[in-house]
Amino acid sequence: MKDNVTIVTAGLLVIGDEILSGRTKDKNIGYIAEYLTTIGIDLKEVRVVPDDETEIVEALNALRHRYTYVFTTGGIGPTHDDITADCVAKAFGVPIDSDPRIVAMMKERYGAQGTELNEARMRMTRIPHGAELVPNKVSAAPGFWIGNVIVMAGVPSIMQAMLDAAAPKLRTGVKMLSESVRADCREGDIGTELGAIAKAHPDVMIGSYPFSDEVRGPNTNIVVRARDPARLAAAKAAVEEMLVEVRARLAGPAGGR
Repeated sequence: MKDNVTIVTAGLLVIGDEILSGRTKDKNIGYIAEYLTTIGIDLKEVRVVPDDETEIVEALNALRHRYTYVFTTGGIGPTHDDITADCVAKAFGVPIDSDPRIVAMMKERYGAQGTELNEARMRMTRIPHGAELVPNKVSAAPGFWIGNVIVMAGVPSIMQAMLDAAAPKLRTGVKMLSESVRADCREGDIGTELGAIAKAHPDVMIGSYPFSDEVRGPNTNIVVRARDPARLAAAKAAVEEMLVEVRARLAGPAGGR
């Protein structure tokens, strides 16, 4: 029987040819994943798509019907290939136009800088009809929120500001808890035993992550994750007990191979 817990999920759509070409190294996926986990939202899927209308619309529609929220990064700037806002409008079947609130913000910002609010910059004032604004304290031009889709900039500092602005309005679920155990064994030494523990604790997620130790050489971290503290503790105790047994066996005459 499953527990009656609230689980809130999210998908992330990363948009941009520059990400796929390797010219720009993504710095947002890890940040968003950790941020959402901390507030009680499970990031379940990440897709990276080019600046192509068909691919953006298809990916957006797939994700928004699957998860509680969809976050997008990239493609809301002033250039010709910044087509995210248009694609979101197409996905939702609504018109898109300049929003007078954004126009006022941009006029104030660029006026103070002595910079022209030209045609290119005016592209950043266009959002789908019915969308709410997601404030941007870094560079003024906001993101937007329509349905369950939150559209943010690709520049990390701006994206982070937008995520902070959107977070208080997000519905959150029971947070995922985690514990890490250093195995002091190689991953192959504990694979079978770890599988048995995972089977015995089906409500707990158990992962093994190999790394190289300067002193011991090949080593493994085991991460145990669950929403229920008691189940987390029980699984962690089982892992620790198993590790004691495996280490003792490896220390014996036939160990270390």
